[in-house]
Amino acid sequence: MAPARTPGGTRPSRADLEAARGATLPDLLGPGLRLLICGINPSLWAAATQAHFARPGNRFWPALHDAGLTGHLVDCSAGMSDADREHVVGRGLGITNLVRRATARADELDPAEFVAGLERLAGLVAERRPAVVAVAGVTAYRHAFAEPRAALGRQERELAGAQLWVLPSPSGLNAHASRAGLAAAFAEAGRAAGVLPPDPGSPLGADPARPPRP
Repeated sequence: MAPARTPGGTRPSRADLEAARGATLPDLLGPGLRLLICGINPSLWAAATQAHFARPGNRFWPALHDAGLTGHLVDCSAGMSDADREHVVGRGLGITNLVRRATARADELDPAEFVAGLERLAGLVAERRPAVVAVAGVTAYRHAFAEPRAALGRQERELAGAQLWVLPSPSGLNAHASRAGLAAAFAEAGRAAGVLPPDPGSPLGADPARPPRP
């Protein structure tokens, strides 16, 4: 595991990033988990700062804020503060990754790592029981779930009793998704999880999220 950096301090240097190769990043989880967001694997920046989706240019945190899932724009580019961690988990959100080890690019991962990651994810979901699991990246989902034709949105299958959604990757390299489009996708998953109120103008308005499980 790479050493955590002080929130609000300096951003990682090139040496810090190189040292973070292969490092892991703990899941961000708390009580009352409703929406579990699953990334592909930690970037070197995320591993160096020990903060999910920390790399500048990644649109994850702006999209969450635009969607109304966070009450303020989280900036963890130099590390995540305890206050921001409490804020995120306090809103019923959690973050994990399909593959735990950090790489510079997702294409450095082996397909077998996605399969093993799915087994770990299923166990985590069975234990923590979120209402919705949202995989951020359709390519990662296709590899892990062996569904080469999977599309974005809610999937027909479930994972350990949780609704399964596929969202666009928030990476700055994903030119197919705008910040507004990302926010809309995250908001839809948030409504399904009961983190956000149902939108009367969408199908979810007539099919509210199930109540929390005991």
